Amino acid sequence: MTAPIPLERLEEARERVSKHARHTPLLTSATLSKRTGFDVHLKAEMFQRTGSYKLRGPLNKLALPTDEERARGVVCSSAGNHAQGVALAAAIYGIRSVVVMAENATPSKIEATKAYGADVVLHGTIWDEANEKAQELVEKEGLTYVHPFDDLDLIAGQASVGLEIHDDLPDVEVAVVPIGGGGLISGVTLALKSRNPDVRIFGIESSGAPAMKASLTAGALTTLDEVDCAIDGLKVMRVGRHTFDIVRAHAEDVVTLPDEAIFDAMLWTMHHCKLVVEGAAAAPVAALLHGLIPAPAGSKVVCVLSGGNLNLAQLAGLKWN
Repeated sequence: MTAPIPLERLEEARERVSKHARHTPLLTSATLSKRTGFDVHLKAEMFQRTGSYKLRGPLNKLALPTDEERARGVVCSSAGNHAQGVALAAAIYGIRSVVVMAENATPSKIEATKAYGADVVLHGTIWDEANEKAQELVEKEGLTYVHPFDDLDLIAGQASVGLEIHDDLPDVEVAVVPIGGGGLISGVTLALKSRNPDVRIFGIESSGAPAMKASLTAGALTTLDEVDCAIDGLKVMRVGRHTFDIVRAHAEDVVTLPDEAIFDAMLWTMHHCKLVVEGAAAAPVAALLHGLIPAPAGSKVVCVLSGGNLNLAQLAGLKWN
């Protein structure tokens, strides 16, 4: 399958993104390397503006609308990080933004989204329900919809993560990336594969919301009947058409872990790496700790730590093992 976004377009997107987003550090972890036998590096997107990679896609997407579309404003649905990304990007470009969030979204993410200037509407308990409300607002108010993951312009913006990884570690051999809707892994995959087709990409999902894994197993885009996942960045019933096609064609594999293992890895990362990571960001570390990434000893492995917008109330209920 030919890559749906050529390298030239990825580089153009990166130029737009880099005007406002940070080139986040690629950190080494001697402890995780010793524990796993790999040469492990951590792409620290918790140091990005808004606290996650989710600013990158909107910075590219919202640089492209016509004057008429800008005047109408934009709307998105999000568990939190995409909300903040769209809100800040819209503020940077002088565009009105409306964000629909699930009623159980992390309070700090709701407040942060409002602080960036967005009008926040709370609806439903999962992203899919919030998304239905966002689509209603498109029809009622003529707002331009900004999908949280299944949009090639958005994916091109997220690809800046992968381009930065290659800049900082040109001989990277394996990248391990969390999957919610699939926008991040799609962008990272296209970026790294465009630079080196031999790089192997592994996606990580919660076993309580394995929408990408289920689709790959079925050989077609599949909607889960239900999800049992407490990690909002991983809690999606259906991944995107574009993201499914990209992962199916270019990623090595998708593996799943229970929420408990991911939360354990979140605490492990804080304790041993001194990095504050949210649940989704800890999923790649969990996969390494549980030996789910098949690669030769000494392989240069990058874990994409997607963000650090942690729900402290949720953290208070966890036990350190």
